[in-house]
Amino acid sequence: MDRRSFLRTSALGGGAAAATTLAAPAIAQGNTTLTMVTTWPRGLAGVWDSVERFSNNVNEMSGGTLTIDAKAAGELVGALESFDAVTAGQADLYHGADYYWVGQHPAWAFFTAVPFGMTAPEIMVWYYAQDGMALHHELGEVFGVKPFIAGQTAAQGGGWYRKEITSADDFKGLKFRMPGLGGQALAKLGASVQNIPGGEIYQALSTGALDGTEWIGPWSDERLGLQEVCDHYYPAGFHEPGAALSVGCNLEVFNNLSPAHQAIIEKAAADAHQHNYALFIANNGPALSRLIQGGSQIHEFSEDVWDAFGAASKEVLDGFMDDEIFAKVRTSVEASMENTAGWVSRSDGEYVRQRTRVNG
Repeated sequence: MDRRSFLRTSALGGGAAAATTLAAPAIAQGNTTLTMVTTWPRGLAGVWDSVERFSNNVNEMSGGTLTIDAKAAGELVGALESFDAVTAGQADLYHGADYYWVGQHPAWAFFTAVPFGMTAPEIMVWYYAQDGMALHHELGEVFGVKPFIAGQTAAQGGGWYRKEITSADDFKGLKFRMPGLGGQALAKLGASVQNIPGGEIYQALSTGALDGTEWIGPWSDERLGLQEVCDHYYPAGFHEPGAALSVGCNLEVFNNLSPAHQAIIEKAAADAHQHNYALFIANNGPALSRLIQGGSQIHEFSEDVWDAFGAASKEVLDGFMDDEIFAKVRTSVEASMENTAGWVSRSDGEYVRQRTRVNG
């Protein structure tokens, strides 16, 4: 049995909600409607905006001949069941963060974020001007999906805590929500790491099931109400220096679309990606000011904590290097970062430093 067949068989047998046959897109009078499941509650700041932008793009660019029926988490399947729903044919597309699927393969993390990885502009360079998209498709083919990045949160905060973090030892036994390989790095420091959907974070903090959490950034975090249940906020984090969101289409469904509709999905995703990045950057600054005015205590991790993050992250990443796909993607990412940083640090980086100095 090949990998794709195995995954589909496993998904079908793994849950009562799984479809027993590959669902076909709804087609009426020459129009096609694709069902898209998501990892987000409806209306969740920033991430649901990406869902709506992508969906509206597809509807408008196709003149209504291809439409997206977006389902919020829990409306058709649970948030973290979205990937399996698409690979099993229960839904046509998912919208989510691909690092939620690291249990399927650790290389999925690179298409959202990895600790000490790429910033948002670096992701764009790698994905659109180098081989990032091709590698995304290569990984997706193993699982029967055609993925495209379709959102970007920019750098994510280091998280919310009930108590100030003064050393790496403070993570020992800390019940903390962090997905992806960043969460695995925190586990190396002794944290009890949990991966729960965004819509469940507030309740988990309120009940004491969590001692702290990262979510996205000031705007989304404020809208989620995290400042109501935690006092200490760290704007800079190690785990997601830039975090892409993705849509993934069932590969069989995608291949059966017309070339025009396939191109619309790709271009709609790209537009949603850049628009989402601008949206987060535009809203995070004002939101951080409101959080400070509201009494949230703002901190930065000490250098010894950053050193601990770095050592743990390297250990996690190195631990997957025996996997051919992971090694291939990591090598590509790190080569891209090195090439990009060599110019950006000398141009943008120096300019920003001088602008700050000159303008006081």
